[in-house]
Amino acid sequence: MSKAEISLKTVSTPAVIVDLDIARRNISRFQDYADAHGLKARPHIKTHKIPAIAEMQLAAGAVGITCQKVSEAEAMVAGSSAIRDVLITYNILGAEKLEHLTALARKVRLGVVADNETVIAGLSSAFVAEPAPLRVLVECNTGADRCGVATPEEAAALARRIAAAPGLVFGGLMTYPPAKGAAAVQAFMTRAKALIEADGIDVPVITSGGTPSMMDAADAPVATEYRPGTYVYNDRSLVTRGACGWDDCALTVLATVVSVPSAHRAIIDAGSKTLTSDLLGLTGYGHVLGRDDIAIDQLSEEHGRLVSEGPINLKVGDRLHVVPNHACVVTNMVDAVTILEKGEITGSWPVVARGRIV
Repeated sequence: MSKAEISLKTVSTPAVIVDLDIARRNISRFQDYADAHGLKARPHIKTHKIPAIAEMQLAAGAVGITCQKVSEAEAMVAGSSAIRDVLITYNILGAEKLEHLTALARKVRLGVVADNETVIAGLSSAFVAEPAPLRVLVECNTGADRCGVATPEEAAALARRIAAAPGLVFGGLMTYPPAKGAAAVQAFMTRAKALIEADGIDVPVITSGGTPSMMDAADAPVATEYRPGTYVYNDRSLVTRGACGWDDCALTVLATVVSVPSAHRAIIDAGSKTLTSDLLGLTGYGHVLGRDDIAIDQLSEEHGRLVSEGPINLKVGDRLHVVPNHACVVTNMVDAVTILEKGEITGSWPVVARGRIV
């Protein structure tokens, strides 16, 4: 038995394992691409929520980080003196959140997004008396149909509103496009940028994102910045889309077989509280590395059911590495991840921004 196998045998399961060697390789792969195409990288930390991994991304060349919620950004900034530039890509509403946002803006270079006048008015009211204006980017819908203004004309109107609002400064344009959406990003942002500049307003940043299409980011040269998130770990959904391979998956769930009640069925100690019930259009709840014949067809809270058309060939006590469908949700369900380097366990890192949902 190798040292790695011995080391992994001592970990209580279910355990979320992060192979830092793979994560570093994933970080370098996109950073090299961004550098080669003149793009700034601003990775989204929702996938790992760990300051030390953000520091790895910054050391590789990222210009800052992306967060989704104010409390998430607070946790990351408090956890690392290296994090000095943060973009929060979410409409921020409410007096308590705005109070926290103003405090955060005094510590780091901060930017936020907005896609409506209500959010802009709230931000302006909160920052009118602050020593420095808040950067606000207009969020644009380029096909994902989540948040974002629907047309370049609406983007230009909101840019004018931001530029005129006390306490705010227009920071640029932001989108989260669907996979393979570079052409739509290029068309929308080129038009919006021209309209805004015609009003005499500078467009300093155009930021796009999404791991599935990150290696096509340069197909929308109007964008100056890109925000991949899941790329640092990767997961089954990305392997299925052809964005990476199993060897590129840095995060796995280590699980133990606790029951083999039939020749074609086994139970592991990882259920929905570990693997997540997210399907993302897939069938089943993860991929068992090295066992393409096995499907995880059912989850309860603490049980995962494994089935196979042929003999399942597992015994109680066996340990399996499962690549989850969606790595980002798995991260948010555990207090800490187990760190693997050069095949051996080297420590446990707390998931600092776990549960920061406000």
